[in-house]
Amino acid sequence: MTQTTFKPLVHGIFDPATWTVTYVVYQREGGACAIIDSVLDYDPKSGRTSHDTADKVIRFVHDHNLQVKWILETHAHADHLTAAPYLKQVLGGQIGIGAGIGHVQQVFKQVFNLEPEFKTDGSQFDVLLAVGYPIAMDDAVGVTLDVPGHTPACVAYQFGDAVFVGDTLFMPDVGTARCDFPGGSAKSLFASVQKLLSLPVDTRLFMCHDYPPNDRPVAFESTVAEQRAKNIHVHDGVTEADFVAMRNQRDATLEMPVLIFPSVQVNIRAGELPPAEPNCIRYLKIPLNTL
Repeated sequence: MTQTTFKPLVHGIFDPATWTVTYVVYQREGGACAIIDSVLDYDPKSGRTSHDTADKVIRFVHDHNLQVKWILETHAHADHLTAAPYLKQVLGGQIGIGAGIGHVQQVFKQVFNLEPEFKTDGSQFDVLLAVGYPIAMDDAVGVTLDVPGHTPACVAYQFGDAVFVGDTLFMPDVGTARCDFPGGSAKSLFASVQKLLSLPVDTRLFMCHDYPPNDRPVAFESTVAEQRAKNIHVHDGVTEADFVAMRNQRDATLEMPVLIFPSVQVNIRAGELPPAEPNCIRYLKIPLNTL
């Protein structure tokens, strides 16, 4: 089955606490599936984690008799913690992320002054997905697309006519992702968006987040045609210079995400918590006056 004829089934599970959508993508009931951008519930006031959102994913997988082959991350998220290890323990599958994750690990190992044993080669993940890496699922195969800009290691995943864009794009009335995290680049993001918007106009695009303005209902599916016509940041006619100027000006006004410090520390470890200290408690660090 080719990319052009494969029209996967897609189920999105929205987490209102982090505005994140976790996807289950599959070809048929009872077949193989991939889980994309999962969420581990985290209470920043108490420092406690829970699995309510991930358990919704597990129930869907069980209800549809699916076999998990892949647990995929579009990047090391700065706004939610991944539940990948928990999902793997319960459902199986391989945890994958873009092959450039090592660059992000190198930066944040310094930011957080992580333990010397922390490796920056991506080996915490089961599979590092280079551009074009085949993602086998039943008799269809997805591929990895390189879409840096929000971070230097962002990827998107294409399964037939469906592309899971991570934080590269949002719904048209929200625009595009910020580029002011370490290694981010508005120029790179513009090029990545153009790559996505050069796909066939009826290609379905699935967002990792939605931040609905004007009290509109939550939405997280768009098309290339809709984005090219209506995206407030990158519709047809917007130049690279226009976009870079807008993005840099806007990013300078944005606050850091509430969960950036716990999220990045956990996500660059493929979702594992930091090693326990001698008192058997695990700790997350908050670097002062750094970001």
